[in-house]
Amino acid sequence: MNLVRTAMLLAVMTALFMAVGFAIGGRGGMMIAFVVAAGMNFFSYWNSDRMVLRMYRAQEVDERSAPEYYGIVRDLAANAGLPMPRVYVIDSPQPNAFATGRNPENAAVAASTGLLQALNYDEVAGVMAHELAHVQNRDTLTMTLTATLAGAISMLGNFAFLFSGNRENNNNPLGFVGVLIAMIVAPIAAMLVQMAISRTREYSADRRGAEICGKPLALASALQKIAGAAHLIHNDDAERNPATAHMFIINPLSGERMDNLFSTHPNTENRIAALQQMAQDMSMGSTPPVRADNPVRKSRSVPSTGWGRGGSEPPKGPWS
Repeated sequence: MNLVRTAMLLAVMTALFMAVGFAIGGRGGMMIAFVVAAGMNFFSYWNSDRMVLRMYRAQEVDERSAPEYYGIVRDLAANAGLPMPRVYVIDSPQPNAFATGRNPENAAVAASTGLLQALNYDEVAGVMAHELAHVQNRDTLTMTLTATLAGAISMLGNFAFLFSGNRENNNNPLGFVGVLIAMIVAPIAAMLVQMAISRTREYSADRRGAEICGKPLALASALQKIAGAAHLIHNDDAERNPATAHMFIINPLSGERMDNLFSTHPNTENRIAALQQMAQDMSMGSTPPVRADNPVRKSRSVPSTGWGRGGSEPPKGPWS
């Protein structure tokens, strides 16, 4: 099903590319746009994850540079039966996280320094379990392709400014109207991103993530903390790349709205309520917890109160 959805998404993005090309340069522009779109589709499939990580200047870490954080991801991946993903840290005070990669064998997870500092051990585990759930559900391919292509389409729309000054451009069959159409591609592309990335995926990732870490309430607590801080702490990289907003566990943009038709994320209160209900069902035995062949273990060097809050030693890793 994900392959069909991805193929449909690529077809829509390619068609939009061609429509903008036609609006700017007629049939010649449409053919050029088709060639560019085909190249972008191929390039994005193999490189979109690296591009997104580069957008946020993510730094890869390992067991030596970030033992606690890396250990959490390692244990969760083993618990979920997934290959070990690459692990990154984003230098941002806004607590947030995302996953990327074309498949579980080429996946990466990234958490911000703000998240690692603001949440306790169980909450960080809940967040990273949510991201691994996206990897396991193979959401990351569609998410990263959409982010890359939507950003490229938005840039193509901005190129219309280069043609707006030439009213006698015979290659543009729609004239100034075509330029105007091209100039509004950016919000159209953003809407396509929001509609293509179904909000039900977040609920699914919440549920599967809670199963992987075994603690729905820890993930619910993390969502509450992240949502509260995301509105107060500006994320400059996300604001410059709004087409990537759907990749994060909580919308990183300052202009986020409540649940609506074009929202990239479900309402946080609804997600928390669903996790609380799941925890209640698990406690009553109606939803048995996932079998943990490799249960997530708390590192002795990480206090349960969280990084940088309690404990005799400063936190290790790039966020220290």
